[in-house]
Amino acid sequence: LFSFFLFFVLLGILGEDALLPAPQNISILSTNMKHFLTWSPVIVQGETVRYSVEFQGEYEREYANESWIPICECSLITATVCNITDDISATVAYNLRVRADVGVGRSEWGTLEGFFNRITTSLTPPLMKVIADGYHLLVELEDMGPAFQFCVLYWKKGQESRMQRKVVKEVSSVVHLDTMEAGPDYCVKAQTYVEAINRSSSFSQTQCVRAQGGRSVWLVTALISSAGFAVAALTLPFLTWKTSKVFQYSCCPVAVLPETLKVSEPPTQLILCGSEEAEQCDLTVCVMPSEEVLRLWIQ
Repeated sequence: LFSFFLFFVLLGILGEDALLPAPQNISILSTNMKHFLTWSPVIVQGETVRYSVEFQGEYEREYANESWIPICECSLITATVCNITDDISATVAYNLRVRADVGVGRSEWGTLEGFFNRITTSLTPPLMKVIADGYHLLVELEDMGPAFQFCVLYWKKGQESRMQRKVVKEVSSVVHLDTMEAGPDYCVKAQTYVEAINRSSSFSQTQCVRAQGGRSVWLVTALISSAGFAVAALTLPFLTWKTSKVFQYSCCPVAVLPETLKVSEPPTQLILCGSEEAEQCDLTVCVMPSEEVLRLWIQ
């Protein structure tokens, strides 16, 4: 009986705060410069528990009498997580604390063990897509926010020693990296970089593509070859005929009598010469000059 009496006396002196425990297991999840404070829920049967969060930076500890600043977005919330990204605005050590509220009753503050510095955030490689647009090597990178830059490495497969580097400071659309040659694969990988904390992520998995114009080149080559064959098939018979005509004229020319040697009188008035009186004519082989052959070829 005395124990029950003492319990109610203490309850009256301390009020409801003595019955409401402070939040436990306070921790921070921080990835890619986005920071979230989490804690375990405080259970009160039949009641809705609300939570409030405050932070203390280097300035508050050293120059503002160790004051605490409430996070407005996380005042009297029912969730057990608070987005503190906007309040962690400097690369210094921060302390954070959480309190539970039920009605007019409040718990003690539950404080984060140790300090949090955004330099410890976990950085992940960017999501990327490598594109071959004809002979253009393009990369599309995930937009991770204004604090992020990207280091992109690209190379011709098998020539890793000649790897090239491109820094992308703003992601607005696809980024042109290089003009590819037909045939070999081109490979790309990228990492994130945050200048505010001077840290980089690991590299993404390598993606490789090949120029998409190889088939077009083959088609053009085939068309040119076909056109050449067609032209040869049409001109070869003509060239053969023309060549035969030139050789025929060169070896067996057709003799044409000059006008002065043509006989205008009837054959009966011709005086034939006897074979014994006729002068013997020497038969001479006449070789046609090369200029004459060329003239005939042109005709």
